[in-house]
Amino acid sequence: MKLGIVGLPNVGKSTLFNSLTKAGAESANYPFCTIDPNVGIVTVPDERLKLLGDFYHSKKVTPAVIEFVDIAGLVKGASKGEGLGNQFLANIREVDAIVHVVRCFEDTNVVHVDGNIDPLRDIETINLELVFSDLEILERRIAKVTKTARMDKDAARELDFLTKVKDHLEAGQPAITLELESEDEEGWMSIYNLLTAKPVIYAANVAEDELADDAASNEHVCAVKKYAAEQSSEVFVICAQIEEEIAQLEEDEKKMFLEDLGLTESGLEKLVRASYRLLGLMSFLTSGEDETRAWTIKIGTKAPQAAGKIHTDFERGFIKAEVVNYQDLLDCGSYAGAREKGLVRMEGKEYIVQDGDVILFRFNV
Repeated sequence: MKLGIVGLPNVGKSTLFNSLTKAGAESANYPFCTIDPNVGIVTVPDERLKLLGDFYHSKKVTPAVIEFVDIAGLVKGASKGEGLGNQFLANIREVDAIVHVVRCFEDTNVVHVDGNIDPLRDIETINLELVFSDLEILERRIAKVTKTARMDKDAARELDFLTKVKDHLEAGQPAITLELESEDEEGWMSIYNLLTAKPVIYAANVAEDELADDAASNEHVCAVKKYAAEQSSEVFVICAQIEEEIAQLEEDEKKMFLEDLGLTESGLEKLVRASYRLLGLMSFLTSGEDETRAWTIKIGTKAPQAAGKIHTDFERGFIKAEVVNYQDLLDCGSYAGAREKGLVRMEGKEYIVQDGDVILFRFNV
């Protein structure tokens, strides 16, 4: 999974990236300090892995990972080359979802590029730049398809669709809100790789003293939540500064620090949950003496395709999946114990893998 972090300058975007990845992207109180997209790989927190690793005394524990790309602060006119220009928008095209950091805190020591705090205005500024960038992509595609549309029925149909998407964007609506009416339309949309077709998670960046109650009294956060609900997007509340402090601590210190703040999870854990929900993802597990590992798949994936995540041969030669729920396995104290209680099942090609399944695939090639 690859997530792109975007936002206006000085909203806490690079501070959040630093805390998530410990990659040390430069963070400073002036626009455009992030000049190259910073990339960091983050392991997905998953308590189940540690429990299973201890259960099997695994030599290696391998969590799922998320790749974060920190994009330079966008400003009004970015799609036309303002600020550091359109070059960074190309980097966002490669991500699965966009994490849009919006400033919901007041601080006279940190300047706002537009002079005052208004997260909905900030969201609109970024969204418009993404729309303008998408319109450029569409116009180039329209010019190309128009040449063949008179002689080719498929091209003519695509041209009609391109016009529909263009009209939708020109009305100020992101591509993700356009209802696709056929498999062809879904296919074309995926080819265009539009920025506004990507799912969005809003990270509402608040002051430290607002974290404990999830910023319930912060009018800016309430406005962002209302907006996100209308767009079928996810929201999570963070304090980027606190996340950066948490990132410097050891695991046991982190838990104590979070408890002192009245929190049950870190910003990274909130973001992982939000992104998995938004993208319809889950994890199944494989475990044994050599390795315990999490594998990320789409919800609804059948057993052979899940096996293919491990190796294409597993999918090609799939016979059966030996499945047990991780909690059932731990509760029984041994694999043999779970089998005796009938909790280990042999599943076939139509089995839909569930979150937390521990699977041993049987295959023959």
